[in-house]
Amino acid sequence: MRNNIVQGSDSSEAEVFDLIKRIEKGLEKFGTNHRLILGGESYLTDKEISERLKVHRRTLQEYRSSGKLPYYMICGKVLYRESEIEKLLQDSYNGTDDKALL
Repeated sequence: MRNNIVQGSDSSEAEVFDLIKRIEKGLEKFGTNHRLILGGESYLTDKEISERLKVHRRTLQEYRSSGKLPYYMICGKVLYRESEIEKLLQDSYNGTDDKALL
């Protein structure tokens, strides 16, 4: 089998490699801007939920260990079902009204 080395002088191959690089960058950007959806449910990562709840990721680990926070381990990655987190927050809401603070 013969190995072909692509030279930078051939513009058509250079254009193909440039296109591949742009596609890779687009896919990386797409992956960071879109949520993981499995079975019609949205899932959040540790980083996303710690930013939303304004708690440290270590605190999330403590909540998981104590059973306060439902989570899923998929391929070694911790994920949280968005609907379960929203329900947990609603159930934990103490009923404080903004008007009462005025």
